[in-house]
Amino acid sequence: MSLIDLPAWQALQHHFDVAGKQFNLKTAFSNDSARFEKFCYSLENDGNSPEIVFDFSKNLVSQETLDLLVELARATGLEELRHDMIAGKNVNNTEQRAVSHVALRDVEHADESTRATLNHMRLFSEQVRNGVWAGYTGKSIETVVNIGIGGSDLGPLMVCEALAPYGDSGLTLHFVSNIDGTHIAEALKRSDPETTLFIIASKSFTTVETMQNANTALQWFLRSAKESRYVEQHFVAVSTNSAAVEKFGISLNNIFPFSNSVGGRYSVWGPIGLIICVYIGYDNFIKFLQGGHRMDQHFQQTPLRNNIPVLGGLIRVWYTNFFGAAAHVVSPFDQYLAEFPAYLQQLSMESNGKRIRRDHQPVTYATAPVIFGEPGTNAQHSYFQLLHQGTGLIPADLILPVKSHNPVGNNMHHKMLAANFIAQSEALMIGKSADFHHKPGADEESLEAKALQELAVHESCPGNRPSTSILVEQITPGTLGSLIAYYEHVTFTEGIVWNVNSFDNFGVELGKTLAERLFAEINGEEAGPNDHDQSTNGLLDIFKRISDRP
Repeated sequence: MSLIDLPAWQALQHHFDVAGKQFNLKTAFSNDSARFEKFCYSLENDGNSPEIVFDFSKNLVSQETLDLLVELARATGLEELRHDMIAGKNVNNTEQRAVSHVALRDVEHADESTRATLNHMRLFSEQVRNGVWAGYTGKSIETVVNIGIGGSDLGPLMVCEALAPYGDSGLTLHFVSNIDGTHIAEALKRSDPETTLFIIASKSFTTVETMQNANTALQWFLRSAKESRYVEQHFVAVSTNSAAVEKFGISLNNIFPFSNSVGGRYSVWGPIGLIICVYIGYDNFIKFLQGGHRMDQHFQQTPLRNNIPVLGGLIRVWYTNFFGAAAHVVSPFDQYLAEFPAYLQQLSMESNGKRIRRDHQPVTYATAPVIFGEPGTNAQHSYFQLLHQGTGLIPADLILPVKSHNPVGNNMHHKMLAANFIAQSEALMIGKSADFHHKPGADEESLEAKALQELAVHESCPGNRPSTSILVEQITPGTLGSLIAYYEHVTFTEGIVWNVNSFDNFGVELGKTLAERLFAEINGEEAGPNDHDQSTNGLLDIFKRISDRP
């Protein structure tokens, strides 16, 4: 049965038609003095990780809305599939795999393989950090270059930037992902072969972009080191393909393997997070895992009606499928979280940007919205205009740490940041009317009055724009882990309701496959039959003509 044919969906559609589309936030708060308390949830301070508060009260939902959304979650099998994921069953049905990223975070109950990998990561990170791991001339490592793409890049990059206050100030990090030669060239310009360590992160060790960048790095290193025996002191690999890693020249002792059941965009919790472990230290890396596990326990054990990530996911479904919202904003009011929206883009859109259901039938309803965002307050001076006065509804998640790692200016900077964070959610809700109030005794027909009346129309904001406010006591390894896990479970919840497999990504492969053939043609390795479309042939011809110029 299709989603839209379920009785639970039909009940939601009726609710939307009768009450949902006319829902007014200001009226809702006016009619219920306890609305904030009813719609605000907290992941309490557990002694290891500080408190995180999720305020859903400024969303276009009533108690009835949430009750009906929860019934939809039950009807689509969320509880059963949540159990199956945790139990290690093949919830990735298209690739016939289990999904085990959640298990990586349960350090206390880790299996033997995971414990061995964590121990390898601990020993390696400690050796690099304390200078025992030396380069080929005996100098300590000063620069670490992570070469990967997608989940092998976005997660480690985001976490290292977010947790910079916990990082080793003696280490310089570079993250190289783009096949554009500028990316690797700029990293190498700022590196010394004698003191640089490369982490090549690729599950298959065949990813085109990663291996091209890895080979460029290898040739750069050998121009200085001369002898290939020194490679093992400067290159390590995170991969499942030991044969390809060894062929590259990396010692088998320098391989950090991980399971095929851990998808790229969910892999930051394991060996893909090796650079994180090196940068913030093993103990902090474990706290990061424990923070994720803390949210996992809440997700697994809390009834759906009070389950924070379940509610977050269901509210997104409400906007996507009933209000027609095609986009969703995530704006962290924290400069350290600048890369967080980019990380969530892959997590959400690569997971749920699907048009075929788990039962192999076409989807007949909207799935993943476009995720975008930038740090506040910068965002207020760019796309927030669209949120306030645009013609479409764009829900927003706003994130703020209560305590700053940098309380400069007697903490005035952070107080101003907090004021803007709270003001944005209020402004989105209340808007600004177009009422013009003329001065007493002024001529209402004067040119000045008419101009002010016209200006008032342009200044007006409709309000009733929804937002979720997330207050984090402080960004620590633990709270960051909890935040990431929250959005993973939001994504899982959406995928279950939409009946799509959130754990494959076949759409990524088509363009890459075509690029292999086009590269051979551009490189003169094959003439290629002239069977491209006119535009593709035209672009190929222009590129070849211009690139051949002296």
